[in-house]
Amino acid sequence: MPDSTSYPLRITKVEIYEMTIPLKSPFVISLGPITHAENIIIRIHTDAGIYGTGECSPFPTIHGETQAGNKAVAKVLAPLWIRKDPLAIEDRMDELERAIAFNPCIKSAFDMALFDLKAKYCQMPLYQLLGGSNTKVLETDMTVGLGTPEKMAKEAQSFIEAGFTNIKIKLGGTTAQDVARIRAIREAIGSEIPLRIDANQAWSVDTAIHTLVALESFDIEHCEAPIPHWNAHQLSLVRAKSPISIMADEALFNQHDATRLVQWNSVDYFNIKLSKSGGIRNAIRIASIAQAAGIQCQVGCFSETRLGISALAHFSLAFSNIIHFDMDSPLMHSEDPVSGGIAYSKGGIVKVPEIPGIGADFDSNYLSQLPQQVIQ
Repeated sequence: MPDSTSYPLRITKVEIYEMTIPLKSPFVISLGPITHAENIIIRIHTDAGIYGTGECSPFPTIHGETQAGNKAVAKVLAPLWIRKDPLAIEDRMDELERAIAFNPCIKSAFDMALFDLKAKYCQMPLYQLLGGSNTKVLETDMTVGLGTPEKMAKEAQSFIEAGFTNIKIKLGGTTAQDVARIRAIREAIGSEIPLRIDANQAWSVDTAIHTLVALESFDIEHCEAPIPHWNAHQLSLVRAKSPISIMADEALFNQHDATRLVQWNSVDYFNIKLSKSGGIRNAIRIASIAQAAGIQCQVGCFSETRLGISALAHFSLAFSNIIHFDMDSPLMHSEDPVSGGIAYSKGGIVKVPEIPGIGADFDSNYLSQLPQQVIQ
């Protein structure tokens, strides 16, 4: 065990919370409907009274993790850090990587808590710790779930009426079905607002090419995850034949995936999600690889609260090649247990707080009602 005098802080306990929040209405994608955010909160305490909080959002059909599984893994990982230095983020995260393979979602909650704690210790907002500045305009899109053309058009129109100027559309059917969906949306909202589409891996290579060609006239900004992640080596073929820019999402978990996608000349954009990458540490690596390769990025989310999205917003301020922002998950929740943190204003503008750390926290009364495990 390290000598406790060799560093200014040591971890005294780790709290693990299960948090379940119903969505306002079911959110449907090609992989199935989502009705609840079933997240895990990690809080790391130190002997100096400084603590850090992280959150992850498991998504079983994308990264194979569940809330129950995340809690079980967290109980294995947390003891590794007791009496260790929380400021040595590389060392701490390396310990988790050695302890268990994969599981990027739950690792991201530990990672986020460390970054929150370190930024608090340094008395600076997280974006500043990451080398960024709070000068970039962050403007989230709003996402239209999969449904009938009529239902999707009505939802898109409601977002435009609410002031949003970036609309993301979930697709994933036949070419005829998806063209009908986009046509109905265009008829409802007009042609001035660019649309982004996301198939969530639903198409074959041939269907992806046919559908993207058929959608050429509808002013589509980019398409996320057109084909299954295991077929990522064929993204370059889709990209070569598509009139619409291609974005990697489910094919991009970590820096190793990022390197392969660059080598294959597969995509125009990367979509970085903290609960997918394993946290901020790996997200930095992905964004840096993209920057070196001249690839621009989007940041995205699963079903995180404003705490997780606040961390994502801070990260976004540290890289000039992050230009698209999909930060709408808290707006789908039926309740908001977070104090502080990002604020949404008209048009989807996201404001980042100027206080140390992530600048967000969970209400203590709310936490006291959640299932909890303490490791010390």
